[in-house]
Amino acid sequence: MTSMAPEQAAVPAAPVSEVELSIGGMTCASCAARIEKKLNRMDGVTATVNFATEKAKIAYGPGIEVTDLVATVEKTGYTAQEPARPAAREETTAPGNGPEGDEAGVLWQRLLVSLVLSVPVVLMAMVPLLQLDNWQWLSLTLAAPVVVWGALPFHRAAWTNARHGAATMDTLVSIGTLAALGWSLWALFFGHAGMPGMRHGFDFSVSRADGSSSIYLEAAAGVTAFILAGRYLEAKSKRKAGAALRALFELGAKDVTVLRDGRETRIPVAELVAGDWFVVRPGEKIATDGTVVEGSSAVDASMLTGESVPVDVTRGDAVTGATV
Repeated sequence: MTSMAPEQAAVPAAPVSEVELSIGGMTCASCAARIEKKLNRMDGVTATVNFATEKAKIAYGPGIEVTDLVATVEKTGYTAQEPARPAAREETTAPGNGPEGDEAGVLWQRLLVSLVLSVPVVLMAMVPLLQLDNWQWLSLTLAAPVVVWGALPFHRAAWTNARHGAATMDTLVSIGTLAALGWSLWALFFGHAGMPGMRHGFDFSVSRADGSSSIYLEAAAGVTAFILAGRYLEAKSKRKAGAALRALFELGAKDVTVLRDGRETRIPVAELVAGDWFVVRPGEKIATDGTVVEGSSAVDASMLTGESVPVDVTRGDAVTGATV
């Protein structure tokens, strides 16, 4: 049995509270930067926003409530949720439950439908042999749902950013696809592109052509499907990374035995404070960094050093989270 004391940590001059908020609606790193900038502008607030985990870690001083932080995030155009209760957190972090899983599922549905509709549009535009009479109207029928429904997350995000005077990658995607669709509609209904027998040639040279007979439906539909594929892969990667991080956190100690008034008491690790003596028995995990006060043992520090050889520790040695 080894008795240890946590290493002394610097105590802040003023009481500071910390909270971690779940942020929703972010689509790129610039969104995280905007939220972080808005939060840090608040007096007594220091915030860091992680786009990959969709979390905001915030330290705030007296006079500021969590609701104030949530309101600031919502004013920026995104959503924020207060920390969930432990039981609810365990339920939502189960495989397949959580916002990451829902996001990937919705994106997969949009991607699948968009791919089915976009591939014929691209093929008809690129292969002249497939351009039968009135093929351009068939292309419009297939491409319109992709640009309107498939790209709806991009349009929604672009509108939200525009309301707050900002522009992101979603703004470019939304403007580009809508511009291609809008010009194609004008060319079909008011230009010469809607005439029966209209053909699009495919060559690698640039030539002068009548703009009123050109449509760009394959560009609008193809770009939408391509960006949706990237968003789906990104959401899937974030879900896997989040699951790996949660599994890593599960490896840490959940509670610890402390010595108080000569008696051993089992408490949660979060309640351990500087100056407490805690007991680590063989096979247990070391709850936090500390200094050996009494006893000696061997510590398995392979996760920290990469070496599988146990490290002998005795009185006065400093150790970190590992297994005795």
